[in-house]
Amino acid sequence: MKDQIQSTQTEALAQIEAISDFRSLEDARVGILGKQGSLTKLSAGMRDVAKEDKAEIGQLLNAARQTITASLDAKKEALQSEADAKALEGIDLTLPGRSVHHGSLHPLTIIRHEAIGILRRMGFALADGPEIEDEFHCFDALNTPEDHPARNEKDTFYFDSGKLLRTHTSSVQIRTMEGGKPPVRIIAPGSAYRRDEIDATHLSVFNQLEGLYVDADVSLGDLKGTLEYFLQEMFGSETEVRFRPHFFPFTEPSFEIDVKLHAKGQAPKWIEVAGCGMVDPDVFDSVNGNRKDEAYSPAGVTGFAFGMGLDRLAMIRWGIKDIRLLIENDTRFLKQFA
Repeated sequence: MKDQIQSTQTEALAQIEAISDFRSLEDARVGILGKQGSLTKLSAGMRDVAKEDKAEIGQLLNAARQTITASLDAKKEALQSEADAKALEGIDLTLPGRSVHHGSLHPLTIIRHEAIGILRRMGFALADGPEIEDEFHCFDALNTPEDHPARNEKDTFYFDSGKLLRTHTSSVQIRTMEGGKPPVRIIAPGSAYRRDEIDATHLSVFNQLEGLYVDADVSLGDLKGTLEYFLQEMFGSETEVRFRPHFFPFTEPSFEIDVKLHAKGQAPKWIEVAGCGMVDPDVFDSVNGNRKDEAYSPAGVTGFAFGMGLDRLAMIRWGIKDIRLLIENDTRFLKQFA
């Protein structure tokens, strides 16, 4: 048994020494140490060894296994070194390394995170809803008449089923009120879809953020203070904000909001950034009709709503002249935000 162990070890070491590739090395490992390997078969013969010789023979087998394993590891390391050296042939190690390009968040993602963060600090919770909507939640509940241009197939994406791609995230406000009682203070960021011709200021798919606050005594002053604070946090504490009377079917009174833009080398100018207003009582009546209760009775609650395009906020923040840059994935443009 001792001679067999020694002979197997000698043959194995000679075989390993002659190997010149990884495949042959793996075959040798299996042929020597595998389940049917030569050394494994010798180990199985321990049951026939006399009791007084078992300790000595066992030590010899363990020593042979360790020696062969060490030889296999050394050969593997040597083969890897040879492969690495071959791979580096012809490479000039003195050449400067290639720079690593750092990724970053998309500008729309950056502005979305900032806007949500500001509004959440004021107590607004995130709300979500389906992008494929029905006409009730997208138009009827928001006091939008049947002859309103937004309901025309030329302006809105309709499906054969009669459903449509939501034209704003105001539908989330309706679903939130249907699902819970006041007080409600939510923001609804998400995609909206309209049949707009794509140009420097319009996309058919854009990013919107809308908000709703309903409680027992919400005032126009609350609306004004909320949005002034938001816009000054977004664009700087010195930002001038103005409210212009406007008309929206779902708010009364309604306003458009402008901020004064101070672009380098240009005269300051007012730019529209959002629409807002006090929730129209007819909207509360529609919600109550669907809920079949008076949780949002106009006699007991008031509220305000607002909406803005995140794409527009990004364009104002960074002076982007063409909205199409935000969807073209041109790395020459996007790397500015890395």
